[in-house]
Amino acid sequence: MRLWHHRAVDIVHLIQSAVAPVFLLSGVGVTLGVLTNRLARIIDRARALEKEFDRRGPQADELRTNLKTLARRAHYINTAIALASVSALFVALVVIFLFASAFVPVDLSVTIAVLFVASMLSLTAAFVAFLIEVRIATASLRFGTRV
Repeated sequence: MRLWHHRAVDIVHLIQSAVAPVFLLSGVGVTLGVLTNRLARIIDRARALEKEFDRRGPQADELRTNLKTLARRAHYINTAIALASVSALFVALVVIFLFASAFVPVDLSVTIAVLFVASMLSLTAAFVAFLIEVRIATASLRFGTRV
């Protein structure tokens, strides 16, 4: 009876330890939602400009410039999505290794720490790519002017 109680306490502690990474995983999921929404809007805008470009012909230099800007933005958003996805993968592995550490007689603490740091680095890089995309988007805006 005593051994079972000790094991139950270990499992409860393990679940408590896994809660923080799970919240992080939730936040990364929300971030991925925002990023994919931005990518969808970029794609929609690019399709509309491509139709206009086809209608006007190759003399539409401003449309070509806008399409190049959208391509740069899509590149950075794609990079951010990839990095955030890798971050989510690392967080999921952290949770898996946390639980595995309770049942495998191997010290996984270094592996867990490395995965967590890798997750944070990947997420940070995703936010940097997102920031660059936002800067490109706002730099291309012309408030109050008509073309």
